Amino acid sequence: MTAEGEPAALLFDLGGVLVDIDFRRAFDAWADAAGAPAAAIASRFSFDPTYQAYERGEIGEREYFASLRQMLRVSLSDDDFLAGWNAIFVGSRPGVEPMLHKLAARWPLYVFSNTSRSHKSFWEERYRPILAPIKEVFCSCDIGRRKPTLEAYADVCSRVGLPADRIAFFDDLEENVLGARAAGLRAFQVRAGEDTCEVLAQALW
Repeated sequence: MTAEGEPAALLFDLGGVLVDIDFRRAFDAWADAAGAPAAAIASRFSFDPTYQAYERGEIGEREYFASLRQMLRVSLSDDDFLAGWNAIFVGSRPGVEPMLHKLAARWPLYVFSNTSRSHKSFWEERYRPILAPIKEVFCSCDIGRRKPTLEAYADVCSRVGLPADRIAFFDDLEENVLGARAAGLRAFQVRAGEDTCEVLAQALW
């Protein structure tokens, strides 16, 4: 971007942008614990309204895991579900940590993640070095709103303290990027297989 069109802040999704996630790892873990085929577990799983309520912080993990038992048709303990749930986090994306430190010298950095409290407690510790340059992390489970709703983006922009068109946003899901653009943000997609640092460089310089 030119200096005239430069954003005043950068906002990132977490999973798929700063860190790699793979839901198949959860399905494999639950299948191993249940003695069931992973393909069957995967075919029964969906991001249903209960999942969305879980990510908005409206229900806790006990209630959500009870729903998962019915959805997946398995008898697993809450601990088994939690272990599989947290297994989706693979690791940081290549080059992201030094890139964030470089960006933080020029812009305030923020994260906006659709996430549950159980996931948050896991990744905020595991990825502490990556999150160190981040000024503030906004989680759906804390603000009670999920991407890609206009209300969610408006809430986050208000918390950042900037109009939407002064914020550059990066997400891996097309629906979230389109929602952000509809809300007025400058949104860019980090597609599967793309290098996050390359997408950032093309968008910002």
